[in-house]
Amino acid sequence: MKTLKNIYVLGAVSLLALLGTSCDSFFDKEPMDKLVPSSFFKTEADLALYSNSFYQRMMPSALTVTTDDEMADYTSKNQSPMFIAGAYTSVNEGSWNWTDLRNINYFLEQCNNPDIPEEARNHYIGIARYFRATFYFGMVQRFGDVPWYSKTLSTDDPDLYKPRDPRVNVMDSVLADLNFACTNIRDTKDETASIITRQVALAMKSRICLFEGTFRKYHTELGLQNSVNAWLKEAADAARSVMDNKKYAVYDTGNPEKDYRTLFTSENPVSEEVMLAVVYNNALRRWHEVTWKFNSATYGSRWGLNKQFVNTYLMNDGSRFTDKLGYDTIQFVREMKDRDCRLAQTIRSLGYKRSDGSAAPPNFGYTFTGYHILKFSLDDKRLDGVAESYNSIPLLRYAEVLLNYAEAKAELGEMNDAIWNETIALLRRRANVNTLVPAVPDAYLQSVYFPEISDKYLLEIRRERGIELVYEGLRYSDLLRWKKGKLLEMQWKGIYVPAKNLPMDLDGNGTPDVAFVDEVPAEKIPGVIYYVIDGEASRLTEGNKGFVTWRDDEERSFDDKKYYHPISNADMVLNTQLKQNEGWK
Repeated sequence: MKTLKNIYVLGAVSLLALLGTSCDSFFDKEPMDKLVPSSFFKTEADLALYSNSFYQRMMPSALTVTTDDEMADYTSKNQSPMFIAGAYTSVNEGSWNWTDLRNINYFLEQCNNPDIPEEARNHYIGIARYFRATFYFGMVQRFGDVPWYSKTLSTDDPDLYKPRDPRVNVMDSVLADLNFACTNIRDTKDETASIITRQVALAMKSRICLFEGTFRKYHTELGLQNSVNAWLKEAADAARSVMDNKKYAVYDTGNPEKDYRTLFTSENPVSEEVMLAVVYNNALRRWHEVTWKFNSATYGSRWGLNKQFVNTYLMNDGSRFTDKLGYDTIQFVREMKDRDCRLAQTIRSLGYKRSDGSAAPPNFGYTFTGYHILKFSLDDKRLDGVAESYNSIPLLRYAEVLLNYAEAKAELGEMNDAIWNETIALLRRRANVNTLVPAVPDAYLQSVYFPEISDKYLLEIRRERGIELVYEGLRYSDLLRWKKGKLLEMQWKGIYVPAKNLPMDLDGNGTPDVAFVDEVPAEKIPGVIYYVIDGEASRLTEGNKGFVTWRDDEERSFDDKKYYHPISNADMVLNTQLKQNEGWK
């Protein structure tokens, strides 16, 4: 990994320094919001400077990435989003914002100065088209059909008020943008994992094409089954290109108890595997609030994993936890033993300590289920109360590319042991999990998650995708494309509690950490958190014992209309050519 001095800083002055352009020449330019093409777009440095705005405007924040999975079947929090458990309507939906698209299209219209070498022009055009593809991918994920604009619009342009273009047309245009990007963006590896390269574009293409292929496969109401395999093949081919290029690999130093979490707590992105990240830096005071969010009873939403999902983590010998006798009533300390090493690097588990050496069991002040998210949190307790975390947050990892490839091949009916060994086996090996292909499909995964899937490979790939990419902001889109939105209605179930009023040890150090009670006792045991079972929001499934559950008082629902968001009421009023998504008013 490279040191701070090699990080590509996405600021105008820093970029100019990298390009060897003087500050005087920069300040002689027209303001960025009043660019005159004849006085800008003259050199490659101008194209680089303008393309910087795409990063500044369109890269997500650390908090956006890590909390997007609040819309996931494996997440509990203080309450469900309104979209799942509320009276959500088109009035609640925000208006469309085309500002980023206009910025991209303006660049594409102005950048083709023949005085700039064609290779350089195509590189920056490729970056612009990459960002346009991701913009429209997000729009299609959310709304389905949307208007396609490949030009800047004036206030009197009639296309401002055109109807939505069909999904097929929009996604064909997205694929064309991605193909241009994958052909023309430069292929030099970026060790800072902060800029778009050809390999990043290929990885993103594998993500988008896998989404579209599987969405069309499982959403048979679209009538697009004849195009499914073409999209899946595009996904597989893009992922295979990254694999064959060998610029990236699974980060595996042979330390299975640390390697996975290192990817999410490092200040400099682990560029052996991380392809693109949101970069933060302590010395530059570029900070975020993720540690605070996951370790606060008030600033965060007390996120946690659900028991059903934790059950999917394998034992380190490769056997299924759910095949163990009495698995569903095993207490937390035993539940955590001898599991896939990623589990103890995703949630607080046995023996976890903060940087000062203090024990840090799951804290029921910060989570409702007991499966307290650890993956992105730094170990310094001071950061539990300030927005000064400085770990960089991955956006694209080589691990996802392997998963995309395996899933695309499985959906194409082409998965085999050889592909398993170069994809799923690599991820399990890092986590100290036996890599043998299972002999039969997992009955637990079928009964709880995917009763319609009988292919053992596909079930294991879905297990692996959930575990490897948990809380990286991809689960909701996976549920959409698999047509599994109903999983969002799943009960929020936590750890097993053998009895009320019984102090329980959660980190295996022999001292009690939590007790589940009807009311907090007058005399408290030092260090014990008293979790009040109120019989409404919080319950034990068997009255005085059982699984702790949270928000059984909510009515969560995911009707078919929710595979798309409604078009906002404001947009419908402005453009009478728009038709509302089915089922929404």
